[in-house]
Amino acid sequence: MPDRLPDKRIIHLVDDDDAIRRSTGFLLRTAGFEVQTYESGTAFLAAVGHALPGCVLLDVRMPGVDGLEVQRLLNERGIAFPVIVLTGHGDISLAVRAIKAGAVDFLEKPFEKTALLHAIDEAFDRLASTQAEQLSAIEASVRLAALTPRERDVLDGLVNGQPNKITAYKLGISTRTVEAHRANLTHKLGVRSMSDVLRLAFAARLHTSSGE
Repeated sequence: MPDRLPDKRIIHLVDDDDAIRRSTGFLLRTAGFEVQTYESGTAFLAAVGHALPGCVLLDVRMPGVDGLEVQRLLNERGIAFPVIVLTGHGDISLAVRAIKAGAVDFLEKPFEKTALLHAIDEAFDRLASTQAEQLSAIEASVRLAALTPRERDVLDGLVNGQPNKITAYKLGISTRTVEAHRANLTHKLGVRSMSDVLRLAFAARLHTSSGE
């Protein structure tokens, strides 16, 4: 995912109904969005790895790979594009499942322009927040990369809540050496307190777990 949002807000419209793609695409383009359309979940999944960040309008019922499966695979791949689910009449139970899986909102067809634009605004707010968190996590990882292997070992002990003497025993060094390493972490990482050190460590773990 790029480090920042593109200048133009992008909508990824995934629906097997050609009429929906045309009408909704037209509505959104006239509202100032850039719209990429996909006729199936499979087509979208094939392209999303190289797609610019944007909001996904995702039909929940499609032949082949349906909307819920698309959403699951996006989560599995760590692609944090906000999803708005489009449902037909009687698909409320599916919409609820989508919300539980992280969808921003669901809209029942035919949806009103005002409701659609409101949901999209919320989705882009979420996307901006997610990307800010990712950038913070990357910065934390860069800072921690400056630590020596021994300092990383000592930091791991701190993160795991180990007393100095336990960390010292596990590493085969003296407790005084562990204390010296811990005291040096704030200076080495450019922060003021041990709580700041811990926040950096937790943020870096977020970056690592996202598969970046």
